[in-house]
Amino acid sequence: MFPLSVVIDWLIEALALGSTLVGGYVGYQAYRGYRRHDSRTMRALSLGLLLLTTVAFGIAFGGSLLLREGYLGLQYQRPLTLVTRALQFLGVVLIAYSLHSRE
Repeated sequence: MFPLSVVIDWLIEALALGSTLVGGYVGYQAYRGYRRHDSRTMRALSLGLLLLTTVAFGIAFGGSLLLREGYLGLQYQRPLTLVTRALQFLGVVLIAYSLHSRE
């Protein structure tokens, strides 16, 4: 039997990976909408969703694994967090732009 902390760690990893994959799917569908309608707002929405979900989550997920396993030193933890937060911010800004933009 696995200790509860190990099970919780695996659940956290699985949910992070699942969020990244589902976010990529949603961003891809928004991109398909942009391509279908050639809409500038849909392009901003799809880029924002991809940055917010897939890219930022992917960097955070991969970075946390590399840090935890010791492949990256702890001196990289704060720069990884900064990059992740900057991508999340840019993603939200693009989504907000897409909601308020007039074509």
